[in-house]
Amino acid sequence: MRMVLTGNHTAAYAAKLARVEVVAAYPITPQTQIVEKLSEIIARGELKAEFIKVESEHSAMAACIGASAAGARAFTATSSQGLALMHELLHWAAGARLPIVMANVNRAMAPPWNIWCDHNDSISQRDTGWMQIYCENNQEVMDSIIQAFKVAESVRLPVMVNLDGFYLSHTAEPVEFPNQDEVDKFLPKYDPEDKLDPENPFSYGAMAVPENYAKMRYNLHLAMQRAKRLIKETGTEYGRRFGRYYDIVDPYKCDDAEVLLISTSTIASTAKDVIDVIRDEGKRVGLLRIRWFRPFPMEDIRKVARKVQKICVIDRDLSFGFEGAISSEVKAALYPIDPKPQVYGFLMGIGGMDVTPEEIEKAIRRTIDGEAEEFNWDLKGLDF
Repeated sequence: MRMVLTGNHTAAYAAKLARVEVVAAYPITPQTQIVEKLSEIIARGELKAEFIKVESEHSAMAACIGASAAGARAFTATSSQGLALMHELLHWAAGARLPIVMANVNRAMAPPWNIWCDHNDSISQRDTGWMQIYCENNQEVMDSIIQAFKVAESVRLPVMVNLDGFYLSHTAEPVEFPNQDEVDKFLPKYDPEDKLDPENPFSYGAMAVPENYAKMRYNLHLAMQRAKRLIKETGTEYGRRFGRYYDIVDPYKCDDAEVLLISTSTIASTAKDVIDVIRDEGKRVGLLRIRWFRPFPMEDIRKVARKVQKICVIDRDLSFGFEGAISSEVKAALYPIDPKPQVYGFLMGIGGMDVTPEEIEKAIRRTIDGEAEEFNWDLKGLDF
């Protein structure tokens, strides 16, 4: 079945296909339509699930934590300030090894108030222990949420599926629905051995001495490292069942590239057209889209980067006082390579500013010509 859906409604239908059992909901622009659509689906009896209306995003995550700890498949959605309000409980969810899946519709952080897209909301949560996916289109929103539950429940870690506010959340595209019976085979019912059970009482989340705490944190890290292999295996299995294959990164014309563009989400979608234009001139440029930002695809980046001379990174976020987060992490990943390709970081799209083909092309050409700085704030000539 195929429907024309916004990214928000796609996320809701993906949660339905995943047969989530608890949805904890609080509205925030531009996410609200996800939980609205899920409330309608549950109210009509199309999904057997508990819909919990809470008083804040902090409470939404608390409800998901309780539900997941009791063995239910839990889902929620948020954006920006709502995600920030969850921050404390994001650590609790990951530390408790609970496979919650959350859709985050990327929106700039206040102040000043802004409802448009950038990635600082989710990048700010990169060290909470949540895995993070960044989607290029609405079909990927559908497929990523289903796969997120598979990976999350395999390694017992939560996953945040990110989609660009308005660019995807409110844009309608054709979306192919996987068959429910096939999804059920791909994603069986969640039934963990370790869960809250009055008949079998245990203590969870109690005080831990430093040695035990450190061991638990190390095990969380190892689980995220193991997830790299599972992400690839899950994407391959999904492709065999549904015809759409996914990996931790998405390369485009990288095989013979001498110059590499690295970015994520909808920026990468626009960049493919730019790559084609520059390729027609005989310049060997490729694109490597980062799908999963956590766990960071260090090995995949190195594999491609060893063959190129220069790298252009476009971030839609800023680590204040330094540079874009993807730029800095790409540079760290390249440390063992000798000789290293030169990396030029560009910051674009902050607060919802358009990232046009022309701006992407300027960034790539400045990288090719070696005319850029190591860190470049936008290219629109804004008067600061």
